[in-house]
Amino acid sequence: MTPSTLFASHALLPDGWQHDVVLAWDAAGRFTSIDAGVPAPRGVPCAAGPVLPGMPNLHSHAFQRAMAGLTEYRSDPADSFWSWRTLMYRFAAALNPEDLEAIARQLYIEMLLAGYTSVCEFHYLHHDRHGQPYAERGALAQCLIRAAADTGIGLTLLPVLYQYSGFGSAPPMPEQARFIHSPQALLDLLAGLRRIHAPHDGLAYGVAPHSLRAVSPGSLEALLQGIDATDQRAPVHIHIAEQVAEVQGCIAAMGSRPVQWLLDHVEVDSRWCLVHATHIDERERHAVARSGAVVGLCPSTEANLGDGIFDAPDYLEADGRWGIGSDSHASVSVAEELRLLEYSQRWRDRRRNVLASARQPYVADALYLAAQQGGAAASGRPIGGLARGLRADFLVLDGTDPAISGVSPSQALAGMVFGNHGGNPIRDVVVGGRRIVDNRTHAMQAAARHDFLAARRALLT
Repeated sequence: MTPSTLFASHALLPDGWQHDVVLAWDAAGRFTSIDAGVPAPRGVPCAAGPVLPGMPNLHSHAFQRAMAGLTEYRSDPADSFWSWRTLMYRFAAALNPEDLEAIARQLYIEMLLAGYTSVCEFHYLHHDRHGQPYAERGALAQCLIRAAADTGIGLTLLPVLYQYSGFGSAPPMPEQARFIHSPQALLDLLAGLRRIHAPHDGLAYGVAPHSLRAVSPGSLEALLQGIDATDQRAPVHIHIAEQVAEVQGCIAAMGSRPVQWLLDHVEVDSRWCLVHATHIDERERHAVARSGAVVGLCPSTEANLGDGIFDAPDYLEADGRWGIGSDSHASVSVAEELRLLEYSQRWRDRRRNVLASARQPYVADALYLAAQQGGAAASGRPIGGLARGLRADFLVLDGTDPAISGVSPSQALAGMVFGNHGGNPIRDVVVGGRRIVDNRTHAMQAAARHDFLAARRALLT
């Protein structure tokens, strides 16, 4: 059993690093106290190294994990997100529920080993390969819920409303048949899932209108009214402004840039997560910051798909909130998402430590805390960091690892984020007070790997 009390020589609290910290949590897996600057209590276990809050992964399409590496060839002289999407549709068409559960289980273990303790699943695979509902209409969603429960990761499930193939309510393409729902059908799906799998600290529900190009204004309004009738605090996530072509298409069809249209027509507030808000202008950035919404950044996927670079300094100067996601899972690494975000700003601006500030000069500390707190807000669950009343989700680094040994805590975190020498200094992962990863090992690793490889072999043949 995981002990309910732990002493850490150093721990990253919401206001920064503290030394000699005692963390205590109850049987429900929530912190009851966090005391800093105190002697190590007799008989209390000592952490093997610095302690970090667990990182939420605010954007995931689990099934795409099995595609990693399969689209890295030129299928079109003008290869882009749009040609990649065609290949993704072909892959999605072949998945069955057993495949999805095996893929998700492998992925969620990889997330835990990488330092993610929660995931927001942007789930749009609803029907069978012919576009027909399963006998159990939530069959595919329940695969994800089981995979999260089996592996121990926290889950915010976001069933996706997807209706059209483009702006102006263009009819869906045949390859999108598995995704299509009406607002009421999606709300009914969500109600059914809540009855079978009641929400708790480790499981929350929200909704995800896929994008302004895939949902009409009327359907968006109906979805929001429906979810408000059930839970006015439920998270709402949406893809927005990922591609220049998407911005241009929105202007042509709706008379406005997508983020600006959303701000003008919907009450965007702290429950919203705007995923891939890459191509937004200064006015939009400042308005999003004022709204309290979280911008969902997925640097490894945005780089892989050639999306573009988010203007982070301007947004951060406006006190905008943000978090990170692994999205298509070309990479599953907290460190790499943070590193790529900072490096993309360096490439563009030709300077270093761009996302540090006078208040927080250590760029890794600034990045980690901001991503952790923004991701927690987007998750709609009690996971805001190492603080009383929040879920006991945290990581223990290996103090003997060459990346972090013998340096200050801020330098250790910088070594984890910006040093990449083939290792991983994360030793233990605790979720809801339970030790899920023990000395770099998850109990289900071998079985999950076997099932994942079998599923992928079947999909590729």
